[in-house]
Amino acid sequence: MRTQLPEREHPTTDQDRRAPPAPRTVLREDTTRPAALVMHEVTKVYDGAVAALDRVSLHVSRGSFLAVAGGAGSGKSTLLHCASGLDSPTSGEVRVGGTEIAGLDESQRSMLRRGRIGFVFEAYNLLPSLTVEENITLPLRLSGGAADRRWLRDLVERVGLGRVLQQRPGDLSGGGRQRAALARALAVRPEVVFADEPTGALDPDTGAEVLDLLREVVDELGQTVVMVTRDPNAAARAHAAAVLADGRVDRYCSRPSSGEIAGHLARPRRR
Repeated sequence: MRTQLPEREHPTTDQDRRAPPAPRTVLREDTTRPAALVMHEVTKVYDGAVAALDRVSLHVSRGSFLAVAGGAGSGKSTLLHCASGLDSPTSGEVRVGGTEIAGLDESQRSMLRRGRIGFVFEAYNLLPSLTVEENITLPLRLSGGAADRRWLRDLVERVGLGRVLQQRPGDLSGGGRQRAALARALAVRPEVVFADEPTGALDPDTGAEVLDLLREVVDELGQTVVMVTRDPNAAARAHAAAVLADGRVDRYCSRPSSGEIAGHLARPRRR
C-alpha cells in the first residue's frame, strides 16, 4: 500500500510548534485499487467510558498486508473485533468486500464471519477433539460451502501439514498448530484474514516461519491480511503498518522497519 498522510500546506508558526500534534486517524490510500476492508470514522465506547477507538478510518486494498501495531490499551484488539464483525462499533462504518457490517445483528455477523472472514489467533483456537484435517475444513462445514478439494490440497501442501492431517492438534508443535490455523482461515477463500498476535506464543524462529507464510499467501495468492501485533519485528513483515495509541492511528508507515515501529511504540501516550 502507498498511503500518504497529508502534508502541511502552510509554513510552521510558533503557535504550531507549541500546539500538540493533531491525531492522525484517517489513512488515505490509492482508492483505485478495490478495497477488501474499509473503516470510516469508527468509534467504540464501552459502558460510557473512554473511547477504545476514536474515529479511526482505514482503507485496506485487496491483496495487501497491513499490520496494526500497538501496546496494551492502544485499541488494536478492539479494532480487530470491530473490523472483523466480532463486535459492533458505537458509531462509524465498516465494510468488508463492499458489504456494510456495522449495522448487522449478531446472527448476521456470524454468517458473514463463517463465509467471508478468516481468523488466526495467538492461542490457535483449534478443537482438540478433531483431527488437523477436520479443523481445517470446519469453516466449510459451518458455512455450508462446498469443499474445493484441489484448493485444500494446495493449502495443506503450502503449510507443510500433509503428513499430519489425521493427527490431533495436541500432537503438533506450536508452529504446526499455527500453520493448521492459517490453513483453516484460508479454507473458505475469505475476503480478509485477521491475525491476532499470530506469533505471540511462538519462539522467534518459529514465529518467523509463520510470518513468512502470511507474507507468502499475500504475495503469491493475493490474500488480504490484517495482523494485530505488539511486536515491531512482526509488524515490519507487512507491506504497511498503522501504529495505534489511545484508540487512534498515531502513525502510518509504508514499508515499515522494526526500528521505526519500535520508536513509535516507545513514544509517551496521552493516557
